[in-house]
Amino acid sequence: MIKQGWPATRLGEVLRRVERFESRDNLTEYPFAGTYSFARGIFVGERKQGSTFSLPKIQRIREGDFVYCKIMAWEGAFGIVPREADNCVLSGAFVVYELNSEYIDQSFLDYFFKVPAHWQRIGRQSSGTNVRRQSLHPVQFEKAEIPLPPLAEQRRIVTRIEQVAAQVNEARALRQQAVNEAEGLWARGAARTFEQIEQAFPLRCVADFVSVRGGGTPSKANPFYWSGSIPWVTPKDMKVREIHGAIDHISSQAITESSAKLIEPGAVLVVVRGMILAHTFPSAILRVPATINQDMKALIPKPDVLPEYLCAFLWAYNDQILGRVEKSTHDTRKLETPVLMSIKLPVPPLAEQRRIVAQLDDLQMKTNALMALQSETSAEIDALMPSILDKALRGEL
Repeated sequence: MIKQGWPATRLGEVLRRVERFESRDNLTEYPFAGTYSFARGIFVGERKQGSTFSLPKIQRIREGDFVYCKIMAWEGAFGIVPREADNCVLSGAFVVYELNSEYIDQSFLDYFFKVPAHWQRIGRQSSGTNVRRQSLHPVQFEKAEIPLPPLAEQRRIVTRIEQVAAQVNEARALRQQAVNEAEGLWARGAARTFEQIEQAFPLRCVADFVSVRGGGTPSKANPFYWSGSIPWVTPKDMKVREIHGAIDHISSQAITESSAKLIEPGAVLVVVRGMILAHTFPSAILRVPATINQDMKALIPKPDVLPEYLCAFLWAYNDQILGRVEKSTHDTRKLETPVLMSIKLPVPPLAEQRRIVAQLDDLQMKTNALMALQSETSAEIDALMPSILDKALRGEL
């Protein structure tokens, strides 16, 4: 709702439809633009050679135009053309208007359409039997009314919105800073813990306390290999720190006849090949019997090392391990098995390992709680702007 008392004005009275159509030239390269849904504005798309698309005509848009997509108006495809989209082109599915600056402020109109209730009310006038192909005819759009205050009041409202929006953006930046600090809380705590352990216990190579198992991929040509219930873990499953299943599954026949072999729970799975190693070294504890693909290794800890302790070390030293990854000529990345096995870490008695794991688990719980709080704060901040716009456009801000 907008403040009562402001005159209801038809959009067609303050917007003038323009048609800057031109015939397509096969030899010309055209910069295309489009409209985001949910009134998120206009974007600049790809550039296309005239010979690569079939539109007989295209239309030009200018900075400050108001544009909407006829077949997507019901989903909020409205927006003001920004400077970067000036002189871009659109298809005939879009309607373009110039604003009468003597009666309506460009930013006021832009903010008006960012309020969901406003663009939904106007977009619902779209007609057609197919919901996703309903169209808002320009005549219907131009008949739609908006309560319009005097131009000076419009500009006052815009100024106030921008002042409050700046404060919201500052709060959003502070929240993101808090999120970044929370994300690094566990890693910093774990690094300090292991630094202390290194001073009390000698370093040992990973090869001293694990055995290594490789993985494999059953033939895709045999459907019977892929009709079972045994998890087949791949790098795309390594987004969590404990593996209880997998996206893909294979059969017991595949285990018998292919290179994919069953690995028992308690193994530490690591990814040793692939572009994912450009930014992280995924490792996780296997909690169920499973198989792995050829881009992974399973580290089977000996009795004097807890898998949870080994995994905690790998997570804490992720960046240092990434420094040992090699990039091949084919732009893939690989951590060679000898390099993996040469990584050194302190291995205290099992009782001390359990204490360290419990300490780091407690730190992780606190980190998760902090992240959850930050997520709630983020949702609250994101909900502020629609509320601010609504109040401002009612003259209450």
